Amino acid sequence: MNTIDLRSDTVTRPTDEMRRAMYEAEVGDDVFEEDPTVRALEELSAERLGKEAGLFVASGTMGNLVSLLTHLGRGEEALIGAGSHIHEHEQGSASSLGGIVLRALHKGEHGSLDPDEIEASIAPDDVHKPRTKLLCAENAYNGRALGVDEMSAVWTQAARFGLKTHLDGARLFNAATAHRVDVHELVEGFDSVQFCFSKGLCAPAGSMIVSDRDFIKQARRWRKALGGGMRQVGVLAAACRIALTHMTLRLEEDHATAALLYEQLGNIKGIKLIPELRGTNMVWFDVDIPGFTALDFVRKAGEEGVLVFDCSRTTIRAVTHHGISEDDAREAASRFARVAAGLRTNCFSR
Repeated sequence: MNTIDLRSDTVTRPTDEMRRAMYEAEVGDDVFEEDPTVRALEELSAERLGKEAGLFVASGTMGNLVSLLTHLGRGEEALIGAGSHIHEHEQGSASSLGGIVLRALHKGEHGSLDPDEIEASIAPDDVHKPRTKLLCAENAYNGRALGVDEMSAVWTQAARFGLKTHLDGARLFNAATAHRVDVHELVEGFDSVQFCFSKGLCAPAGSMIVSDRDFIKQARRWRKALGGGMRQVGVLAAACRIALTHMTLRLEEDHATAALLYEQLGNIKGIKLIPELRGTNMVWFDVDIPGFTALDFVRKAGEEGVLVFDCSRTTIRAVTHHGISEDDAREAASRFARVAAGLRTNCFSR
């Protein structure tokens, strides 16, 4: 029985073209800014997103942390979505390592940020309060792609109150694909943007920060302070260039496979789909079987050869990617149906 891995789009392998490019990459010392392959990738990334300059970093988490450290000093505050990756899945590193205050915004509907809550959350000029300096957004958010209107509402509201803006765009190209817009339209008003090459784009590692030249100059210092000054890293940048130029063009295939999986799961008793979080390469659903949790379902699915994550006591996320075909999606749904039927039987026999 073949294993169908739907845990994440980070489990992809480099393509043959990437492997050849890595082997042939021209390299230099990137800390000295002498790696030509890295420099070319940074320039291309900045151009693609309509910014002045780029900085290659090891991961999306590092890219977000470097960006926040560059924007803010100790004791200063960033407004950020309560369920966002920076707030929930990066160990509070901006606070623990940078002394930055993260204030969670709760009213946003599935990743969008409510303009009224933004205004209400900005700290007054009061010696008892931290200075609010930054507004952070995320796109795509748990599989939901935010459009140009939602993004422009964020940077417009931030500008109204003199806040800088940062976008965690780990899966930004999925969002652009879903809305059929050029990626630069989604980031036009953001002061800094981070996006990943290893999430759905098949590169083995690497993320990019883009912004203006002065910001990137300061970010480069923070990258070095965090141990991110890599040397002959053009071997990775070569794969990331193909991710940017080629793999971003095929994301619609992953979205179509996710849509097929969503449709197949809709017929399974015991699975309750979450339609608000569909639209890209993720399918979210709740386990609706009395007496059983999402973790119970995940364990049984693993025994059936399908790997997924439990994201809460009831919720599971399944992610399609370059390694998942439409046949895999159908087979995964069939195995999920067996799991659900087995759990329901156990429930009734108790």
